[in-house]
Amino acid sequence: MALWVLAIVAIGLFGLFARRRLDLRADRVEMARLRAFQPTDPPRFSADMVADLPEPARRFFTFAIAEGTPLYTVARLEMQGRFGMGDKSAPGYMPMRATQVLAAPHGFVWAMSGGASGMRLSGSDSAKWTRFWIAGLAPVARFGGSADHKRSAFGRYVAEAVFWAPAAVLPGPNVTWEPVSANIARMTMRHDGLEQAVDLTVAEDGRPEQVRFQRWSNANPQKRHRLQPFGGYLSEFRDLEGFRLPTHVEAGNDFESEAYFPFYIADVTDIRFLK
Repeated sequence: MALWVLAIVAIGLFGLFARRRLDLRADRVEMARLRAFQPTDPPRFSADMVADLPEPARRFFTFAIAEGTPLYTVARLEMQGRFGMGDKSAPGYMPMRATQVLAAPHGFVWAMSGGASGMRLSGSDSAKWTRFWIAGLAPVARFGGSADHKRSAFGRYVAEAVFWAPAAVLPGPNVTWEPVSANIARMTMRHDGLEQAVDLTVAEDGRPEQVRFQRWSNANPQKRHRLQPFGGYLSEFRDLEGFRLPTHVEAGNDFESEAYFPFYIADVTDIRFLK
């Protein structure tokens, strides 16, 4: 009987290990798919490209992209920071590190590991899935593949593209800009039946200070998907391959309200535009 129990445990552990390996392979395959959307010989930025945009959008692009910069749209980021596992009253922050490939409007993969020795959490988030594990063996979150998940993920990576991959949100057939106020412009991206608007607040010199948008989310007491405010603050800018990008981001649900909880606090340590 003891041998049978050991055999069953061993088979179970092997199955979990195999599933984790398949998840890691899926991360690599999806990242490779997204990298293939990088243009091989992109046009170079000129202020003329944005001359007709609303004033805050024009200021943003001339701040974020240097004249003559090749307009690469797919970015790979390395980051570290904190991820909140609780709520505003008890944030439950854990240290985290992550690698992200961002390729709006086609998708993203955010692969992270974090936690302390007592509870190591790892996994990935993408337009197709959310999968996280404890100690690499016990799955604690595994969902995706639904219209709700796709719509929610689209909101996230479109908003992140505004400040981390600005060439991806230049005006075009599926990207439009409109004025909101003297220092706020609204970008709307459309792709594959989805549409997402993002409000970008900029300083007088065009430096982006915050993003705000209505995200399709079930992060609410009722656990029901609905539109609700999401956003974040941007700071600590660096010049990287002709782009001037924020390397510190704090973001969360219920943005600019009493309930705002910045569960995502990231410091970018490296950004590369994959060629």
